[in-house]
Parts: sequence; structure tokens; C-alpha cells
Amino acid sequence: MHVVSGAVLDRWTALTDEQIVARVVGGQTALFEVLMRRHNERIYRAARSIIRDEVEAEDVMQQAYVNAYAHLRQFDGRAKFSTWLTRIAIHEALGRARKRGRYESVDFNQEDSSVVRPQITSPDPEREAFAGELRTLLESAIDTLPDGLREVFMLRDVDGLSTADTAACLTVSEDVVKTRLSRARASLRRDLTARAGLVAAETFRFPQPRCDRVVAAVFARIG
Repeated sequence: MHVVSGAVLDRWTALTDEQIVARVVGGQTALFEVLMRRHNERIYRAARSIIRDEVEAEDVMQQAYVNAYAHLRQFDGRAKFSTWLTRIAIHEALGRARKRGRYESVDFNQEDSSVVRPQITSPDPEREAFAGELRTLLESAIDTLPDGLREVFMLRDVDGLSTADTAACLTVSEDVVKTRLSRARASLRRDLTARAGLVAAETFRFPQPRCDRVVAAVFARIG
């Protein structure tokens, strides 16, 4: 399998995910790159929200794509491909985080009128260097959200998924998504959240060089 050139990729941009999946399953395996490039940023954000480490998030992405490619024939179209793919990435990320004892979801189903407060973490020198930038401050604040709230905020407010799509990705009810989103927003502080809509789309970006690296690594792993 080889990486497709940009010119060739452009010819397939008008096709839906499902149409591309059908072609990949039918033998045009190189077109899997179209799907990776189309969804890299969302998958990165989903993995990053759980792992909270950029390097490991990329490895989660690669494994999620390998897993998706291996089970592509099992995609039946009942959910959107992007939702199906995001579930795979979330499952991979959660498995790693829990195995290392780095994920402990709080029970948010119980009635509790108190506001969940962000967890206090040690200062990050790199983030302090850019403390004047709101985007960096927002990313840092998101990282302090409790497990369970962080993924919902990332998918809903950063990546812009609907409540229904977020619920489908996380396999929870829409009511759970709404409750957790409300608490996540409250914990990010009112003044910061008020400005988040202006910069949320720019947080946790996945630039072209990283996109290229993930695509090349996945193709190397799936042959």
C-alpha cells in the first residue's frame, strides 16, 4: 500500500465517508488515506482529551486507524463513519489510560448541585511561556477537567459535535452528555468559558506535518 498524492486525493473529496469505505473494502485500499486525513483532527482531539499527552495521543490515533482498517468490513452504516471511528479511538485511549491507572471517571449521574472544580496540577513550563495566549490558557484549563467531563467538552464545544453524535461516540445518553457539558463549562470558570467560543475551534489543532506523520505510520503498520 502506498500514500496517495495530493492531486489524487483531491479527486475523492466529493465522496462521502461511506462511499470511500466501500471503495477501500472493494480493493482501493490506498483511499483509506482520505478517511485518515479527513478525520485526523477529530480523532486526535478525542484521544488527547483522554490521554492528555500529545505523543501518546498520536500513537492512539495510529492504533485506532489500524483497528478500524482491520474491521472495516464490519462497518454497517447504522452510525456515521466518523462516529464509528471516534468510538474506536476512544476505546483505545480509555483502555490505555485505565491500564496505567491514569483515568478515574467520577460518578456524574448522582444529583449534585455543587460545581465540579478543576483538579490542580503542577505548573507546565511550556504552557507558562505562552500564558498570555487565550488558546493556551483554554487548553490548559481543559486538561484539568475531571475524567468524564473532559471528553464531553472536547467533542461538543471544541470539535463541534452535536449532543446526539457525542452521546453516540461515548455510548452514553444525551441527558448524560448535557449534564456533563454543563458541569464542564461551569468548572472552566465563567469568564474563560465566555471567550471559549472565539478560540475553541483553534485549540488542539493537528497541523499538516503531524497529519502526514500519522498517515505514513499507519500505512507502514497495515502494509
